[in-house]
Amino acid sequence: DPINVVIRGIGPSLTAYNVAGALPDPFLELHDGNGSLITSNDNWQQDSLQAVQIQAAGLAPGNALESALFMTLNPGAYPAIVKGAQSTTGVGLVEVFKTQ
Repeated sequence: DPINVVIRGIGPSLTAYNVAGALPDPFLELHDGNGSLITSNDNWQQDSLQAVQIQAAGLAPGNALESALFMTLNPGAYPAIVKGAQSTTGVGLVEVFKTQ
């Protein structure tokens, strides 16, 4: 059965945990099991419907530059890639949460 998930690409919030070189502007991509791009997100609030769903799940990122997606996915493998927007570099974190 399909499940709802929130996938987040975190960078700037990592500085609060003393992570040196945190990615300043993460860009999140979600791919299918064949490697094809399903969707992407730069700043988590860029899609107002997604933003409402992410907030309702209680999983809004702590920084407006961080990325997040609310998705309903069938069972399978879904590679999530976080990279720096505009070729920036740094330490990023991918998080996946199952929601209701």
